[in-house]
Amino acid sequence: MSKSLKRVETALKQAGHAIHILEMDGSTRTAVEAAAQAGCAVDQIAKSIVFKGVKSGAICVFITPGGRQVDMALAAQVAGEALARADGKEVRNATGFAIGGVSPVGHLTPPHVFFDPALLAFDTVWAAAGTPRHIFEIAPADLATVAQARMAAFTC
Repeated sequence: MSKSLKRVETALKQAGHAIHILEMDGSTRTAVEAAAQAGCAVDQIAKSIVFKGVKSGAICVFITPGGRQVDMALAAQVAGEALARADGKEVRNATGFAIGGVSPVGHLTPPHVFFDPALLAFDTVWAAAGTPRHIFEIAPADLATVAQARMAAFTC
């Protein structure tokens, strides 16, 4: 088991969730790929988009439905500063995950996490489990709690 996958599994177990992580036959790097593999709607994919504060350099993770985009102006308001997209190296250094497998839980360094309340429309959502081929299913409210996320509207 990869270190990334193990961190996600450990974070979920420590939060009291006995969730089975699934290894998929195909890639789950994008929300469309993940939805096809999970057999769910694209918006049921809880994707983790990573930004950094322009002044502070603080890492911010925005958990959003797979079919939505982060509105940079709204995200900056929520984060309290202008944001820039984190590059692959910054993402891996802060979260411990490669782009395409960034989990909303189990980060190396705890980021600021924001959760789109639109995900609450679903009974369950699917999220990356630390690799481009592993995902897990969870109730969205439970995901927000485990991720220690703040509810905020930041998508368009």
